[in-house]
Amino acid sequence: MASHRKPRPGGTTGAGLRTPALATAALTSMAVFSQTAEAAPRTDHAKPSLEEVEKKVDDLYRQAESATEKYDAAKERTGKQRSRADALRDEVARRTARLNTAREELGSFAAAQYRTGTAAPGTATFLLANDPQDYFDQTQLMNRLTSREKSAVDDYIGEQAATMKKRREAAESLQTLTDSQHDLQTAKATVQRKLASARELLSQLTAQEKARLAAIEREKQQEAARKAAELAKQQAARQQAGSSSSSSTGSGSGSASGSTGSGSTGSTSGSYDTKAENAIAFARAQIGKPYVWGATGPDSYDCSGLTQAAWKAAGVTLPRTTYDQVNAGTTVSLADARPGDLIFFYDDISHVGVYIGNGMMIHAPKPGAYVREESIYYGGESIIHSVVRPG
Repeated sequence: MASHRKPRPGGTTGAGLRTPALATAALTSMAVFSQTAEAAPRTDHAKPSLEEVEKKVDDLYRQAESATEKYDAAKERTGKQRSRADALRDEVARRTARLNTAREELGSFAAAQYRTGTAAPGTATFLLANDPQDYFDQTQLMNRLTSREKSAVDDYIGEQAATMKKRREAAESLQTLTDSQHDLQTAKATVQRKLASARELLSQLTAQEKARLAAIEREKQQEAARKAAELAKQQAARQQAGSSSSSSTGSGSGSASGSTGSGSTGSTSGSYDTKAENAIAFARAQIGKPYVWGATGPDSYDCSGLTQAAWKAAGVTLPRTTYDQVNAGTTVSLADARPGDLIFFYDDISHVGVYIGNGMMIHAPKPGAYVREESIYYGGESIIHSVVRPG
C-alpha cells in the first residue's frame, strides 16, 4: 500500500541530520532559553523573605558607601597627582629654556674660538652636542677655556642633568596619574553597580511588601531612639558627677590633652565647644539636602563631605575621607562623646556623622536619602566603630 504521508518540507540529508536553516533555528532557541534562564529568578527555591531583601539592600547600600569613600580617596589622590604632573611639566619647560640659553652661550664661545683659530678641530660640534661631558672628560679642551667659558660649560652640564632628571620625574608622575585615574574609574563603576543592584531589588517589591518594609524601618528607628535616650541619661549622669567633683565633662579617655577634654587641639573646653557649635550649626543647615556620592556641597553631600564641610565652617580643616578623618583628632569613648565629635561606623570605617548630643547625630545616610538628624544607633550598636574629637 502506498504511503499517504506528505514528505517533510526541505527533507533531511540523513538520519538525525537537519538542514542548516533548522539547525540555526534550534541553536537560536537554545541560546534564548539559556539567556532567559539566567535572567529569570530560579523557581525551585523559596522566594527570599522581606527581611532578607531588606538586609541585602542595606548591604548593597553600605558597600556602595564604602566604594564611595574609595572613590573620594582616588579622586583626591588624582587631583594631587595632576597638580604635581602639571608642576613638573612647567619645571621641565623652564629648565629646557635655561638649557637652550646655556647651549647658545657655549655656541657663541665656540664660534669665537673658531674665528680666532684657538679652537681644537671639532670643538664647536662637541660644545653643541647633547651630551658633551664625555668629550670634556677625555680631552684637554677645558684647559683651553677661560674661567668664564668653563663656568658656562659647567652651567650647561648642570642644567642638562637637572633637566633630564625632571623629565624622568614628569614621566613617572604621568604614569602615576594614569594609575590614579584608573582607580578612580574602577571605584566609580563599583558604586554605580552596587546602587543599580539595590534599586533592582527594591523595584521587584510589591506595594504591600514596600509598606511592610517601611514598618520594619520604623521599628528600627524606634529602637534606635530608645538606645539614644539611654545614652543621653548616662552622659547626663556622668556630667553631673563630674561637676560635683569639679572635673570637666571630658574626663577619662576624653581628656587626652588635659582636664579640658578638648582633644588634641590643646585649647580650652570653651574653645572647642564654640567650634563644635559652629560645626553643628552648619550641619543642621544642610538637613534636607540629598546624599550624592562624591559630593562635598553646597547642594549635596556624601557622609565625609558633610563632616568635612561642617568643621571647615568652624575653622578646622579635616581630610576628605572617613579613613583619614578618623585619625584627625583624639579618640574618646562613646560615653564621653561631646557635641561636635565625629562618630564613625563599620569595621571598614566607611561612614561618619557629627554628634549633636543626647545620642543623636546629623549625617548624610546613604544614596537615595537626605541629610538628617538621627540616632547614632540607626543601624544597631554593633556598627559603631569609634568616636573622634577633631583637632
